Amino acid sequence: MTGPATAPVPVVLAGARGHGRWHVANIRRLQAAGLVRLAGVCEITPLTEEEFGGELPEQSADLGALLDSTGARIAVICTPIPTHADLALTAAARGVHLLLEKPPAPSYAEFRRMADGIAAAGVACQIGFQSLGSHAVPAIRELIADGAIGELTGIGGAGAWAREESYFRRAPWAGRRRLNGADVIDGALTNPLAHAVATALALGTTTGADDVTAIETELLHANDIEADDTSCVRITTARGHRVTVAATLCAERPDDPYVVVHGSRGRITFWYKQDRVLLQRAGHGPEEYVHGRTDLLENLVAHLTAGAALLVPPAATGAFMRVVEAIRQAPDPAALPPGAWHRVPGESRRVVPGVDALVAAAADSLALYSELGAPWAVPAAASEEVSTR
Repeated sequence: MTGPATAPVPVVLAGARGHGRWHVANIRRLQAAGLVRLAGVCEITPLTEEEFGGELPEQSADLGALLDSTGARIAVICTPIPTHADLALTAAARGVHLLLEKPPAPSYAEFRRMADGIAAAGVACQIGFQSLGSHAVPAIRELIADGAIGELTGIGGAGAWAREESYFRRAPWAGRRRLNGADVIDGALTNPLAHAVATALALGTTTGADDVTAIETELLHANDIEADDTSCVRITTARGHRVTVAATLCAERPDDPYVVVHGSRGRITFWYKQDRVLLQRAGHGPEEYVHGRTDLLENLVAHLTAGAALLVPPAATGAFMRVVEAIRQAPDPAALPPGAWHRVPGESRRVVPGVDALVAAAADSLALYSELGAPWAVPAAASEEVSTR
């Protein structure tokens, strides 16, 4: 399995249920374009044709055996977080290239084991932060470099989402920090709203592990889970600015997440799910742009067939994994008192009154929940600050 690949590139998908259904649809799109061929599906419980929505490729519960039998050149791994590193290394040992779902690992040690093994095997690996395929990311970086908003003073991220209580029962690992002794770290900032963290870091070119100097966390939950569903993190970067990202899965009125870049003479707001950018600066009227996006699997195929640069190699997620590690090492998230949340009638979800405004204020001011006066937040003095040097 060495040498340049030729289209259509044979692909095996590990994990075709849940979010994996998105990958099935995307692989079918690229297959129709002649870029890939779905050669196999790895699932512990085999899919039925009705469930798959058509004729099934070869299936197996053993990823290594399936890669061997199909001759796949790419493995797309969309499996539970604790399995990522081992499955990635199984593929790498066979010379198979990877699209690995985020978060790439539940701890920094597992991330390093996986990334080092992939590098030693000489295979390509793309980490599935789809927002980093947005053409808005380099465009915003260019605006910052050109001084469009003056000196960069900080970056905020806001994610106010809602999830029903059933979301935390979707799998045995959902909403867990650990399962059967293994790290999971399935919290709001590390999984559902991980894109907000990764995108905020990327816009400030804080992507490598050594680009982070310190991390403060405030982790809480309204739902009956181990992990956090309402949390914020503040990252101090080697470049001298701070990145604060606030998130909740208990929003009053869920809305699209965004990242805001603060400058001495303006700001740039990026709604990363929409690829939409709003530039506001002194002496100019507001300017709005909608950018295109490069699909990460398509980019991986282009890398293998035409030498295109990978958009999100493991090294570009080192700073994000420092955040995951800080959250892993932090004290277990605190349960919000019963008076701080309520259930929405008919929706089976929990809401934290006022949290939408707090999320927005954190992104705007770069302050933590406790500093914004949230009565239920961990006091700032008790926030966990983790040095990464």
